Amino acid sequence: MKTSIPRIPPPIHLLVGLTAMILLSSFVPIGHWLVFPWRYIGIIIIVLGFSLAIGSGMFFRKFGTDPRPGNRASLIVTKGPFKFTRNPMYLGYITILIGTSILLGTFSPLIVIPIIFLILHTQFVLREEKWMEEWFGEPYLEYKKKTPRWLI
Repeated sequence: MKTSIPRIPPPIHLLVGLTAMILLSSFVPIGHWLVFPWRYIGIIIIVLGFSLAIGSGMFFRKFGTDPRPGNRASLIVTKGPFKFTRNPMYLGYITILIGTSILLGTFSPLIVIPIIFLILHTQFVLREEKWMEEWFGEPYLEYKKKTPRWLI
């Protein structure tokens, strides 16, 4: 069963956010807050975010459920990164954006992070939680009590 989800999938929001960050840093660089070599810490954070996002999607597939938003989940995944956050894929995307802003080292890309966060949160996370409650009821409500939406 497929539910109504925005037509633009989350990875496209990530790519648009990354593109906006690079353009802002290149053409509207507001102050430099990190310089060489400290900016390269961003690469480590990008890799961690990418690993979290991709690894979480692979975890879904390992358990036989579809990671794409709007497609009915066949089960509640509570192992691996899903023990610590209900949204590790989206958290991975935000982590990639944070790492990118560090790598770019200017203030202007930081504007993009809360915008993409709000899009993911309102257009995907909140909707998916509602669907999960409808699909799984009490077991999902118990999972929600034990596991934070993000990390806190």
